[in-house]
Amino acid sequence: MNTIDLYGADWCPDCQRAKAYLKEHRVDFNFIDVDLDKDATARVESINNGKRIIPTILVNEKPFTNPDNSVLANVLGINTQGRVLLYGADWCPDCQRAKSYLQDNHINFQYIEVDKYTWAAEKVEEINNGKRIIPTLIIDDKSYTNPDNSILKTVLSIGEESKKTVYDSIIVGAGAAGLTASIYIQRDRFSSIVLEKKNIGGNAFLTQKIENYPGFTDISGPKLMQRMSEQAKTYGAKIETGVNVKSLKKEGSLFSVATNMGEYQSKTVVLALGSTYRKLGIPNEEDLIGAGIHFCATCDGAFYRNREVIVVGGGNSALEEGIFLASFCKKVIIVNRGETFSASETYIEKLPSIKNIEVHMNKESLAFIKDDKDNFKGLKIKDRNTNEESALYADGSFIFIGLIPNTEDIKGFIDLNERGFITTTGLGETNVKGVFAAGDCREGAIAQVAAATGEGVLASYGVRNYFK
Repeated sequence: MNTIDLYGADWCPDCQRAKAYLKEHRVDFNFIDVDLDKDATARVESINNGKRIIPTILVNEKPFTNPDNSVLANVLGINTQGRVLLYGADWCPDCQRAKSYLQDNHINFQYIEVDKYTWAAEKVEEINNGKRIIPTLIIDDKSYTNPDNSILKTVLSIGEESKKTVYDSIIVGAGAAGLTASIYIQRDRFSSIVLEKKNIGGNAFLTQKIENYPGFTDISGPKLMQRMSEQAKTYGAKIETGVNVKSLKKEGSLFSVATNMGEYQSKTVVLALGSTYRKLGIPNEEDLIGAGIHFCATCDGAFYRNREVIVVGGGNSALEEGIFLASFCKKVIIVNRGETFSASETYIEKLPSIKNIEVHMNKESLAFIKDDKDNFKGLKIKDRNTNEESALYADGSFIFIGLIPNTEDIKGFIDLNERGFITTTGLGETNVKGVFAAGDCREGAIAQVAAATGEGVLASYGVRNYFK
């Protein structure tokens, strides 16, 4: 049978995104939790050259490492018209003709070779009353035996111009700022769609515990973000994940947003692009990312239960995540470049009471250390006062040294400052009328969930004033 195995974990946002996409399009799959199955973890590592990258998806034993939704659509034959499966063989002329026609008309299809899989040949015979006729296509669960191009054109509505929905507002980013903007925009009776590259909730989704959001003494990031998304949907917002915005342009009074999943149009745009984790830029860092070096304790911390880890950084994120790791790791070594922490006193005051946290202040990170098998071994550091070099050894490392705005794809369309943050005035207005910015991607933003929700409100008022 046509097997799809998804290796992942419940805490992994990209796994949740992939699972949701497969379920939405009624694709059957087996979910294998790498946290519960050591053999599954070993298989993921063997597929990814020693790196524990999830989700790793096997389609009839062919691996795809963290595929985005456009890759899943292409590999599994997912289209707006339905899912397309083509059973055929490379030597078959009509199979080549059908494949070429689908490709020429940008129709995704899953190609299944009947010569390669016994179950595929049996499926074709079952559909065709014992006859092995190819190509046999299944389109939206209905079978077609060697359909000519005219039949494919009719069934898949190829060549028919579909009316493109024009939204009042496209919100790019489903973090706290974007979700809040969508809630307020929908309450103002404007139509909106939220386009998210990865997971709903952004960086807040990756936070194990939030203690400074008004109304909640203690709530997990995923739970808070889930409630926000549910509220947005309640008011009618449409949210699509796995949509990677490639470019943005204005055509007359409308904005066109080009993505990996097609083009979207709207009258206004709210950019809530968020940010990504900054790297150290030292030797061996790139080689070890995902194989000993990580940027999210909530995502990858479980791999280091009862083991030793290094945390690089001295701000709120570094201490918050370091304290979280200390709850199940054997030892946490915090390396801070400064002489003092830049984190809030709440986190600093907790450190002395946590016995398995070791702190190294005023230390510069020079290079990550590999063992003789090119696996992670430790971190080479230098005392910034004495210039004395030394090494710290551990099983893995987590880096928390700040954020970089996700604005690379909109350079040239709106004004950015020298660090890549969007410059705004008033209610989040950019230099392009009808485009607004909110959250971590905006110049002067405070990287806190509570602040992001406020910025989402401001941007929504900007949209309202624009329409007035």
